[in-house]
Amino acid sequence: MRRLIHFLILILITTSCESQTKNVKTNALVGGPCEGCEAVYEYGNKKLTTTDTLPEFYNTEPKLKLTGTIFKKDGKTPAENIILYIYQTNRKGIYPTKGDEKGWAKRHGHIRGWIKTDQSGQYTFYTFRPASYPNSTVPEHIHVTIKEPDKNEYYIDDFVFDDDQFLTEKQRNGLTNRGGSGLVNPILEDNILTVHRDIILGLNIPNYE
Repeated sequence: MRRLIHFLILILITTSCESQTKNVKTNALVGGPCEGCEAVYEYGNKKLTTTDTLPEFYNTEPKLKLTGTIFKKDGKTPAENIILYIYQTNRKGIYPTKGDEKGWAKRHGHIRGWIKTDQSGQYTFYTFRPASYPNSTVPEHIHVTIKEPDKNEYYIDDFVFDDDQFLTEKQRNGLTNRGGSGLVNPILEDNILTVHRDIILGLNIPNYE
């Protein structure tokens, strides 16, 4: 009888531990912690399409076009209904605000945009090249957040520029390639600097299944 009780207790403990382990894994955030990723939802009543034009595009140089295809984890199938959110500095290296911002716009500024992919998986942003932070050697960059229909929001590697004087070899080698490489080379196409970057969902993203 005593052996039976000990056996049942052992089974109970083992089952409980396995259950807790499964719950921890199930509840783990895709991509890990991500401060500010909630901004992906801050498009308000705006109807999202595959293309967006960021504020100050028309009156700021050099103009920049970001475009590419978002693929599912297999790297071949275009991903539909994916929201892509970006934000960046202006040409002075700051995230400018107008003073009436709410939510994460207080920190991200108003130079930001959102797209939502269709069955083609393609996206396009019209913006301009950002600047490094004032009095710093931080490389120019554009932040990117992904929201898939069945997963929490998570960030992928920033857009960074291959010709950036501040981008060191150490920094290049330290890129994590979340979603694929964010290292891009702007090429002049139709009088606008154009960046082509394909994104693979789940690539190098922790807790992605």
